[in-house]
Amino acid sequence: MSALARAERLFAELAEISADPPGVTRASFGTIETAAHAMIRREAEAIGLIHHTDAVGNLYVTLQGKDQNAPVLMTGSHLDSVPHGGNFDGAAGVLAGLVMLERLAEGPPLRCDVILMVIRAEEMIWFPTHYLGSRAAFGLLPPETPDQLRRSDTGRTLADHMAEAGFEPQAIRDGKPQLDPQKIKTFVEVHIEQGPVLVDADLPIGIVTGIRGNIRHRFARITGETTHAGGVPRRRRRDAVLAGVELVASLEEWWQAAEVAGEDMVLTIGEFSTDPLQHGITKVPGLVTFTLDVRSQDEALLSRFAAFLHSQASDIAARRRVDIDLGTSTQAAASPMSRDIQQGLIAAAHACGIAHMEIPSGGGHDCATFASLGVPSGMIFIRNRNGSHNPDEAMEFDDFSRATDVLTKWGLMVSN
Repeated sequence: MSALARAERLFAELAEISADPPGVTRASFGTIETAAHAMIRREAEAIGLIHHTDAVGNLYVTLQGKDQNAPVLMTGSHLDSVPHGGNFDGAAGVLAGLVMLERLAEGPPLRCDVILMVIRAEEMIWFPTHYLGSRAAFGLLPPETPDQLRRSDTGRTLADHMAEAGFEPQAIRDGKPQLDPQKIKTFVEVHIEQGPVLVDADLPIGIVTGIRGNIRHRFARITGETTHAGGVPRRRRRDAVLAGVELVASLEEWWQAAEVAGEDMVLTIGEFSTDPLQHGITKVPGLVTFTLDVRSQDEALLSRFAAFLHSQASDIAARRRVDIDLGTSTQAAASPMSRDIQQGLIAAAHACGIAHMEIPSGGGHDCATFASLGVPSGMIFIRNRNGSHNPDEAMEFDDFSRATDVLTKWGLMVSN
């Protein structure tokens, strides 16, 4: 069986074991994620590769090199998914890494170990911690993390789920690292693109320039006054919706200006709602809750946007006589990819005769954990119609094949 035939079979098997119409569900530290890890272990043994699982559940499949003291080449991604999501988000990177290892195993021994890391719990929809598995591997999580609840379904703690799967939540509490970044030469992650850029450009792969940082407000609210829709003139109203609409419109104007200036930025108001139990067609709305997510590769732009956001909120609140409380915010730093890695991947694509483009990553990925620790890191995006985190993910297998060609060529270039 060829490495690509194995990957195609495994995509189908993953879809079958995790089917949850209309898509697939592989919950973090759930039985299906565990079964998916078992599939990779089974295939690694069939290929003749060694493997081990660390205390927090991450799986490592290793093609041993000649020098066991040399820094290792790593690739990998995750196997969990969002509820009713698509079959390729995360899994494409894991199976691309397995293809690379199988191909490299057919050639002469390499100088260093090449390792596929199958990462636990990347999707923070299950537990409210980003990059949970990769950050746990480096001992980076707060000690209280195992007490977090999986609110979306079971209501049980991360510690419960880890212990049930045979892992050690105490390793997280103790900040016990499973990996040493000083022993990793480089990390490259393959992933489907989560937007339409490669589709629009009619290109099979992209070389990622960086992972956008973000500022997120999850619990913003505008409080005005609920009054009669027919009896109160505009000048007397404290309308929470109109205040929110003005704020959102001003933020979009700022975004448009940033785009015109050639700056990198995306902005999303993911939730914007009144309380249906309190508001109705004949009431002036007195409360709006909303979320805000702004992302950019440029930390200075994020800082400028935050200043504008707070200034606009203050101004609109004063003029419209409402209270705008943006709530607490979280911020993730942008993670530029190693320029040397980008150039190496570009060279590999040229050597394989595969058309490509440079592209930023709007979504977060475990690769950012490695980059934040100084590990030279890079990413390959695969063209994917219909976005991700939905059952309609549509990666073409030929595009996956091209990505594995580039990854393997690059692996040969840097591991000898």
